[in-house]
Amino acid sequence: METIGTPLLWLAFGGVVIIALLADLVLMRHGGPHKVSFKEAAWWSIGWVALALAFNGWLWWYTGQRFGAQAGTDIGMEFLTGYLVEKALAVDNIFVFLMLFNYFAVPEMQRQRALVIGIIGAIVLRAILIFAGALLLSKFHWVLYVFGAFLLFTGIKMWRAAGQEPDLESNPVLRWLTGHIPFLRRYHGSALWVGQGRRRKFTPLFIVIVMLGITDVIFAVDSIPAIFAITTDPFIVLTSNVFAVLGLRAMFFLLQGMADRFHLLPYGLALVLVFIGMKMLLIDVYKLPILLSLGTVAVIIGSTIALSLLRPAKPHA
Repeated sequence: METIGTPLLWLAFGGVVIIALLADLVLMRHGGPHKVSFKEAAWWSIGWVALALAFNGWLWWYTGQRFGAQAGTDIGMEFLTGYLVEKALAVDNIFVFLMLFNYFAVPEMQRQRALVIGIIGAIVLRAILIFAGALLLSKFHWVLYVFGAFLLFTGIKMWRAAGQEPDLESNPVLRWLTGHIPFLRRYHGSALWVGQGRRRKFTPLFIVIVMLGITDVIFAVDSIPAIFAITTDPFIVLTSNVFAVLGLRAMFFLLQGMADRFHLLPYGLALVLVFIGMKMLLIDVYKLPILLSLGTVAVIIGSTIALSLLRPAKPHA
């Protein structure tokens, strides 16, 4: 696998992520279980975005010094484009997370805990998927076409499903979990289970965390191939992906009361997947400039957000 990931870059990235997660966990524990306000979520969201952009700037500078100014610019733009794509697709995750929390009536005080555990699990699972995907691409170039066709199909499917409420009642994973494990119907504070051995029973919070992890893996199957259309370097794919995921908790609390206001965003995300799928399918015919890819994604997402705000959704009958 060809990568710019030197030991120094991997160490710097790993150090930043570990410090950021520890700071997040310490501050969350210090504050105790509490309902996250819009103001708190906004400050955390700004902080996570600033951290990602600071890393992007450092990566741009470092690779420019090491490989030349043009290479540094290209790498910086690849990271930024991948981060923007993943951040946009993460919004869809958030709407599904919100639906899960509402379905299981997760107390406001416990939503932070569920999201933090889910995010740590997501980082580990995504790292495994990214390295597996990079290894496949390094050995079999035709896998790019499989990824492209999959993204094109997913984009069309997402467009057709936009505006429809997912049916959790018929979700096979959820039905299996609640049907095959000892399951309590009420919460016990922040506990994931009560009792020991054969008497152990799992709380709804445990089910929610498992479903969050499974949901993120399903979304990662869409989003990771999308970033491979921008770059096949596993270092850039992983770093842009992880920095987008790190801000999921703050973004959730920022958007949880505004989900209905972005009713057209799923159409924009569908168009992004179709665009990236076509870009991947045509990669051996014409390689789209990185700046043009970044601009196209930004315009699509920005336009659908603006149209959502200008044309509010009609209230449900």
